Amino acid sequence: MTYNEEHNIERCLKSVSWCDEIVILDSFSTDRTLEVCRRYTDRVFQHKWEGYIGQRNRIREMATHDWVFFLDADEEVSDELREEIMAEFEAGAGDYVGYLFPRRVFYLGRWIMHGEWYPDIKLRLFKKELGHSVGEEPHDQVVVDGPVKTLAGTLYHYTYDDIFDQLNTMNRFSSISAHAKYEAGYRFKWTDFLFRPVFRFLKGYLLKRGLLDGRRGFLIAMVSAFGVAMKYVKVWELQEQKKRQ
Repeated sequence: MTYNEEHNIERCLKSVSWCDEIVILDSFSTDRTLEVCRRYTDRVFQHKWEGYIGQRNRIREMATHDWVFFLDADEEVSDELREEIMAEFEAGAGDYVGYLFPRRVFYLGRWIMHGEWYPDIKLRLFKKELGHSVGEEPHDQVVVDGPVKTLAGTLYHYTYDDIFDQLNTMNRFSSISAHAKYEAGYRFKWTDFLFRPVFRFLKGYLLKRGLLDGRRGFLIAMVSAFGVAMKYVKVWELQEQKKRQ
């Protein structure tokens, strides 16, 4: 899935040039994204944005092969993961209908090795007819009907250009999450607003040892906690707006 990803997409596409088919679903990019994509595949389509879950399920249907491998434009398949996947399929997948593998984030010039960001296990490779995307926006996940196997190879994630980009993404994601929770019937609670951000920080920084990533680990835990606080206060804002209508 793409939208104005000209600075990321080529790295991603090079890492999957070994695949039988590459399908791009673009949400009307205004930069050079489509130009770059067409160097690697002629299966480039455009469709209005339907949310992360809706867009994932749409592009799954567009794939013509039995197996689907979801990638984001800012991700890259490592050589180790590629070789492991190819070895699995050369030997035969057997009863497995999906594969899990860790994702590692490159953040402020270094790879993050602890906290909530690693190992960020993802199920992205699965049999098309036995898997689909579910979840609460903006966090989609694949569920499959059958056994899965965990691989050791890593999926690389170049998630933010800088802290400004990180805060922009956090602001956007917290708005999406707040709307999703409000539409699902959730209503603001002071206890959630006060305690969930604190728990999120402690979970990422202490319980999952984010402190071992130094200043970056502290920043990740702090910004994640702030994002949680913003999500709940934005639910409150939606309620207040509804009252004034």
